[in-house]
Amino acid sequence: MPTTGSPTPTGPPTSPGGDPEQPRRNTGRRRWWRAFALGNLSGLLVAALVVTPILLLRGPEELEPGELVILSGGDDGVGGQRNALIELWNASHPRNPARIIELPEASDGQHAQMVNWAQTNPEIDVFNLDVTWTAEFASTDRLRPIVESRLLDKPDEVFLKNPLSTCRYDGKLWAMPFNTDAGLLFYRREPGLRPPFDWSAITSASGRALAARPPGSPLEAGYTSQLDSYEGLTVNALEALWAAGGELHVDRDGQVSVDRDRWTGALRPLTPGAASSVVLPDALNQDENRSREAFRAGKVMFMRNWPVAYRSLSGTDATPAPAGAPPPPASFQFDVTALPGPSVLGGQNLAIAKQTGQPRAAQALIAFLTGEQSQRILFQRGGFAATRTVVYADEAINQQYPYVKLLLDAVNGARLRPVSPYYVNFSLVLRGHVRAVLDGGDLPADLDERLTQALRGLTPPPPPDD
Repeated sequence: MPTTGSPTPTGPPTSPGGDPEQPRRNTGRRRWWRAFALGNLSGLLVAALVVTPILLLRGPEELEPGELVILSGGDDGVGGQRNALIELWNASHPRNPARIIELPEASDGQHAQMVNWAQTNPEIDVFNLDVTWTAEFASTDRLRPIVESRLLDKPDEVFLKNPLSTCRYDGKLWAMPFNTDAGLLFYRREPGLRPPFDWSAITSASGRALAARPPGSPLEAGYTSQLDSYEGLTVNALEALWAAGGELHVDRDGQVSVDRDRWTGALRPLTPGAASSVVLPDALNQDENRSREAFRAGKVMFMRNWPVAYRSLSGTDATPAPAGAPPPPASFQFDVTALPGPSVLGGQNLAIAKQTGQPRAAQALIAFLTGEQSQRILFQRGGFAATRTVVYADEAINQQYPYVKLLLDAVNGARLRPVSPYYVNFSLVLRGHVRAVLDGGDLPADLDERLTQALRGLTPPPPPDD
């Protein structure tokens, strides 16, 4: 993903004080936001910003002047909408221009670099954290808590419950939910193929399609997902366990317990080449992008992926297929439905860096980026799953994107990964054992103890995945 520079700020400063009801009454502001969300960015937008201050926080204090720097992973949405929001912020906050520093796209590399930046770079004001990292950054004194009394809205009243829960740790609100995520099942539109699909239905439908494929068909297997050795493998392993009716229990002391036999049984069908497997062999090397392109090329009938893939596959974004990627079959059409079981909850949270010298300005920027209109833009133009409930109730959005209710149900029903300052270590240990099963081995008899030690931070982390 490209790294952004600092856009040239224009427009007047924004006062953080004033009437907290002003945004609700200002229909002019809502109109220009909606125009932008539909793609009409023009001089009218800048003019609207000039005459319409954006109220972000309660209280009489002014925002501390100076540049604000956000440290973030790559923007995997459509059209760089995070950067577009930064440009909007800069247009109305010339005393607080913001810029984003983007880290490598892979989540594992992002974590290592973000920790390093947090330790060595005092210029960072805001972290864009994966939802599983909030506990780690809070417990290691790298964050300032959000001052809830200064927010215009009560978070529990405007944000979806699941995403907001990932922002709290040890009784404090450490972040605000920037975007959320829940896995969906994409499937090729074929006669007689109707959801819902459990794993048995996926296997049966795939077998029929493979048996009936004509000469020259690109179809190679029934299903693909993100089974490469990175966080995506942890996500898929947990979802397989839940779909099979199993649980991964973590008590208050961090003791992990899991039905090892049930989990092994849930993982076996994901093993390419196994008797009951319908999985594309290359799935063991695929992340979100590679699995999406395999599905687009007609190599599989089914794919588990995040909702942002919908925009690329449906042609409702401007993102071209990667260079050299085969074109989709002429008859390529797809639909999307729920996974066979609950999804892992994904997403990112915005948090104030402990070392910032501009905590009020940093919180104001976070309030802007997680505000109602920003969330509409991130969903409508970027394909990100919004964190505010109001976006999912918008009639125009529901008409434009028919999967909105499905996505909302998936987010509401999604499950959190274990909350721990040592989650990254836990995930490395877990997926090392999962990969062994996919390579034909077994889960160890002392799996519970190994995962418990990792989640408590009592064992050194294994080497990162290559």
